[in-house]
Parts: sequence; structure tokens; C-alpha cells
Amino acid sequence: MATVALANSTRGSSARGRQPYYLQNNVNMATAATSKGTALASSDVITAITVPANTVILHAGWEVTTAHAGTSSDTAFDFGVTGGNVDCFVDGFDFDGASAGAYSSPTADNYNTVVVGGTADTIDILLQAMTGTTTAGVLRCYAILMDVDDVGSLGPDEVTRDQA
Repeated sequence: MATVALANSTRGSSARGRQPYYLQNNVNMATAATSKGTALASSDVITAITVPANTVILHAGWEVTTAHAGTSSDTAFDFGVTGGNVDCFVDGFDFDGASAGAYSSPTADNYNTVVVGGTADTIDILLQAMTGTTTAGVLRCYAILMDVDDVGSLGPDEVTRDQA
């Protein structure tokens, strides 16, 4: 198993009245194979979206923008948090059988939220199964996130001029 780092850089919402926000990253399988240095294989992990610390993942998935190319006839991908629930957003997506424009179907777990604690994490593609090679194909990975970090005190601060 290899981990291929292709995750985008992210920034959260800086507004005090927090609202969900959207991130996306195009993951190119040819680039992933080049970055790895060898052919992609079953159990490889490709980082897709960086999630800041203290953020809740409300939903995540992908769209196939360029169809699979290669010799694999049984390629299945998961989408989730490695070290946590690796298939909480997508489970067993048939990548080699999908056409451009196909979207991942949410899993039952996808209706639950995932909270990233005190350190940043990533949403990853796990190559669950692969019988041949994947040489090309692009997934537009997306996530809807919300910053749930402490907003701090919203009251006025004491300053020297306020002292009697």
C-alpha cells in the first residue's frame, strides 16, 4: 500500500457567523501513478481534500470528469478518512465501469457527519480493488465543510481607557 499525496490546500471560512463552504480538487489517476513512481495498486491511498482542524464534513463525493483508462476490469474506489472510516462517503464505486459525468452515490454513513478534531486531516480515495492497471481518469472530488472551532468571546474586551 502506498499513499499518494494529491490533496489540495484549503482555508476555512473566517466569518464569525459560520456557514458551510464548498471545496473541490481534481484527482488525475495518471498524475497519481507518476507521483507514486509505479503503477497504482489495490490498497493504495490517494489524498484528495485537506480538511482543516475543528471542521465538520457535512457531505463528500465525486464526479467522473474523465473516464477510466487502463487494463483493469474490476476497479473499485472508496472515499473517506484513512485511519477512521475509509468508506464513509463512497463505498465500492465501480470506476472502470463509470462514464464521464457519473457521480458517486452516497453511502448510508454519508448522512452522518464526520468531525475532524484538533489537527487537519484529509479525505482520501482508497483503491479498494484493482485487477489490472489504471493509467488515466479524473475524479472531481468535492466536500461541503463547516468550521466548528471556538468563536471565542463575542463580548467587549477591557481596555485601558475603560479603567476608572
